[in-house]
Amino acid sequence: MKTTKNNANNLAIKMVISLILGLTLGTLFIFLRENLISNGNANTWTIINNLLFQDISSPDGANSVGLFYIIGQLFINSLQLVIIPMVFTSITLAICHISDTRKLGRISYKTILGFLITSLFALILAGIFGLVAHKLGLFNVNITNIASSEGTTGSNPLLVFVQAIPNNITNVFTDNGRVLSVVFLAAVCGLCINTLGNEIQVLKKLLQDINKIITTFLTFVITKFGPVAIFVLITRTFAIYGIDHLKPALVYVLTTTIALLIFLTVGYGLFIMLSTRLNPIIFVKKISKVALFGFSTSSSAATLPLNTKTVTEELGVSKDIASFTLPLGMTINMNGTAIMQVIAAIFIASSAGYDVTIVNIALISLLALIASVGTPAAPGAGAIILFTVLTSMGYQNDAAILAYSLILAINRPVEMLVTSLNVVGDAATSVYVAKSEGALDESIYNN
Repeated sequence: MKTTKNNANNLAIKMVISLILGLTLGTLFIFLRENLISNGNANTWTIINNLLFQDISSPDGANSVGLFYIIGQLFINSLQLVIIPMVFTSITLAICHISDTRKLGRISYKTILGFLITSLFALILAGIFGLVAHKLGLFNVNITNIASSEGTTGSNPLLVFVQAIPNNITNVFTDNGRVLSVVFLAAVCGLCINTLGNEIQVLKKLLQDINKIITTFLTFVITKFGPVAIFVLITRTFAIYGIDHLKPALVYVLTTTIALLIFLTVGYGLFIMLSTRLNPIIFVKKISKVALFGFSTSSSAATLPLNTKTVTEELGVSKDIASFTLPLGMTINMNGTAIMQVIAAIFIASSAGYDVTIVNIALISLLALIASVGTPAAPGAGAIILFTVLTSMGYQNDAAILAYSLILAINRPVEMLVTSLNVVGDAATSVYVAKSEGALDESIYNN
């Protein structure tokens, strides 16, 4: 136990150091970029950008090196490689181990209830912040010089529920964006194995072996390469954004960031304290490295392995509970995404000349909650799904499209903090469910 705790503390320290170094170096690159461009040396910055930061998969990066991009992408790919098998095996095995169907029903009910409670307060907070900013006239920005986005289409948010049950099993296992469908298949498979009992042995053993291989692989990747990847990802993210991108929507960025930080530091702590009577400071301290990892990768899916490890080994949640609640939370619990989408929708409506009323905000919140359920656990997905909310609200005039383009241009830093909220919310709900089911080892939690 002591060795595990020391390893966790060492990893957390390394991550914090990597974050600080990445923020420092990224900020220095921002100033270097602005200085070079303002002094007529844009070509010098282009060379630096092509060598270190350029996305080599884009048309502009055909002849670039993109060293930081390559390192960061290799790390993200390593984590996303096992998302589908990890979610499927962990949920299936968790349900297999819960032989009492009434207990399984309780766990499912409590998990979804925990997600809904935190989502409700997150949406209320977002609505308040968005309305106050609108009433103060802070969201009236000049958007006339922003290039319009292309290739984004809206869809009915209720399609999320239709697509939860797939009509082709092979498509589901080859697309990381279909995690909700994987959750459904895993639940069905686990229930069937549970019903058949000892008749199913080979498949259960195979799933256990696959799960062990995945766990070993992810532990190695996170502990050995995680700190380096955080440094690279943070540095690149800040280095590629110029001041010109951030200035027009600085109020949106600040408003959303403040709302997200309040909910991250206070909201989840209150939820833990009120729902479990446990010390929230311990939770915040131990889950901080998960939040940092989510911030760096901007992907709930990539953070799931570390979240699972932290929740079980440091917060005392049983593996059966964590294996069910965390993958489900990665799929449907998107508090940070919902906050971002509500404030972004209000910002777009306000800057595009639409009426912003309490009724409209309530409708935006409902649509954001539904749409966020179907948001893929991948970088940048929240801003793309935002268009679904805008389409449903009818915010589609030229000014709205321009404002939406602005969100796409500058939303990466916000998305990073959004991910931190999403993954910490998953962990908080997991602790709540485990505590209510008597499956929380408080000696581990308080250690």
